Amino acid sequence: MQEQAIVIALVGVLGIGAQWIAWRTGWPAIVLMLIAGFLAGPILGIIDPHHAFGELLEPMISIGVALILFEGGLSLDFRELRRTGSAVWRLVVFGVPVGWVAGSLACYYIAGLVWPVAILFAGILVVTGPTVVLPLLRQSSVAQRPAAILKWEAIVNDPFGAMCAVLAYEYFRASAAGATLFDVVPALVFATLAAAVLGYVAAWAIAWSFPRGLVPEYLKAPVLLVVVVGLFVISNLIQQETGLVAVTLMGVALANMNVDSLRDIHPFKQNIAVILVSGIFILLSAQLDYETLRLLEWQFTLFLLAILFLVRPATVLISLAFSKIPWNERIFLAWIAPRGIVAVAISGLFALRLSDLGYADGTILISLSFAVCVATIVAHGFTMAPVARWLGVTGSTTPGLLLVGATPWSIALAKELDELDVPVTLADTSWWRLSRARQQGLDTYHGEILAEATEHSLDLSHYQVLVAATENEAYNALVCNEFAPEIGRDAVYQLGEAGHPDDPRSLPPSIRGRSLFESGVDMEEMHQRQAQGWEFRKTRLSEQFGVDKAREALPDKADFVLVLLKSGQLRFFTHASRPIPGPGDIIISYSPPEDPVTEKVHAKREKRAKAQAKSGQSSEGDTALAKTGDEEKGPEGPSGEEAKPA
Repeated sequence: MQEQAIVIALVGVLGIGAQWIAWRTGWPAIVLMLIAGFLAGPILGIIDPHHAFGELLEPMISIGVALILFEGGLSLDFRELRRTGSAVWRLVVFGVPVGWVAGSLACYYIAGLVWPVAILFAGILVVTGPTVVLPLLRQSSVAQRPAAILKWEAIVNDPFGAMCAVLAYEYFRASAAGATLFDVVPALVFATLAAAVLGYVAAWAIAWSFPRGLVPEYLKAPVLLVVVVGLFVISNLIQQETGLVAVTLMGVALANMNVDSLRDIHPFKQNIAVILVSGIFILLSAQLDYETLRLLEWQFTLFLLAILFLVRPATVLISLAFSKIPWNERIFLAWIAPRGIVAVAISGLFALRLSDLGYADGTILISLSFAVCVATIVAHGFTMAPVARWLGVTGSTTPGLLLVGATPWSIALAKELDELDVPVTLADTSWWRLSRARQQGLDTYHGEILAEATEHSLDLSHYQVLVAATENEAYNALVCNEFAPEIGRDAVYQLGEAGHPDDPRSLPPSIRGRSLFESGVDMEEMHQRQAQGWEFRKTRLSEQFGVDKAREALPDKADFVLVLLKSGQLRFFTHASRPIPGPGDIIISYSPPEDPVTEKVHAKREKRAKAQAKSGQSSEGDTALAKTGDEEKGPEGPSGEEAKPA
């Protein structure tokens, strides 16, 4: 008992620790988890999953995979298919059989497997898997359409790959008794349809009972969890592996039934998915042993190359032939196909069954599936972002800003950041208030930011910072509280200072965003400052002109708003946090208008600084104040130069 508890704790520490390191470094989390599990298992011998859990290991992993597929199905909204066109259906209808046939040929002629094992293993390789695709998409900036295609394919094809393996196994098992393919297929199709019906019925029951108050709020997440596990087990009793079909269909059906209660469960299911993915990958890689790895021979290296450069490209290019998908996106999709938990788990299950049927090559499936998993994860994990950039299928690479509320102050801030090539979107429900922003060429979104439709018409993944700047403080707090779980509690901001916790009329800090400005200026005071002619200035720091000198060059009442780091990230100055800018960073400040005498002094400094910049000289005391639209255009301007709008 104590040993099992230690193993569970170590698995959690290694899995979540790998996820945290991936977040800090930008490395693929899946690769780090595989390395951590391999180090803890066969190399150091700290974790032995088979010894710790015995026969419980396989059902634990199977249920974990089922929950991951259900969570992935919940993210598939049919409205998203409008962005993918017919690509997803082509990859299912044509891609699965093409990939199965091409994979079978590679398994037989290159890997040297006997035909029954080759056909079964090729069916398993049809899957890509949300456990690897979704984390890679989160860490890479991929355009909306190819990202949506990869996500849908990964989740939808998982149960199809499992069914291909089941069909092959049942045929080879039944053929030993004289049965034909026509004897096997109808029974399997019936079992799959029965599992699909069970999944839809379970989704309908949840969608009917939750809004009617038949399940209390605190029990909704536990009930949903129990229903998914029960559905998976019951479906597998009908036919092995049909449980994956049932839970995936249940998730997709629920996602498209517009159940309001599920919005409150989203953070819970996402947390569960992260924990399960981390734990399962650690367990799977830790149970490898050197004896299994020694079974890999030289021809398997050629087989891995064939999977990467022949089978996957042929599958995608044939499936998407004569489609409207651009060629650069087709090539990108043809390269990205990492295999994950489902492929390894199903391979381990059928390896034992094939050995019982007398196929000697069955034992090689475990090591071969791990080899495919590791090779594809490493190859695609480290190359997804560079290949996307090379093919021109990237989304925004700079962390963007979403400004809610088109006020004169927010429009001025958006214009300032837009001139620095920072992606900014102004969102407002008023078409008239957005007109000024549109006239200045700013990106706008007309609609209610809290509406569910926003998730499908506005890609929020490219905006890593949110500022709520409407005239309603309570609404600003609601917006910040709604998006905090997705964007991050430390990346949502609003104007105004949080009230005292003992004041019953004030909004507590726990339900509002962080207060902008160190002084905590509210919207009413911001309107007054705008009317008085306050304006934004940008100052690029250098070794000679640091943050202290930038502060001295500003009027006494001026406030630092944010700093644009050299990496493109935004850091706001608040009453609770103060970023530490360095050379090359740009500070955006908000300042009162200057008197004519000061303007003349700054004009002289500007002329002298520009002359020195052209001659390659630098002086830490001479800081230029140039109007927006002059030579200083953001990060490319002279070091230590500050600009203010006209």
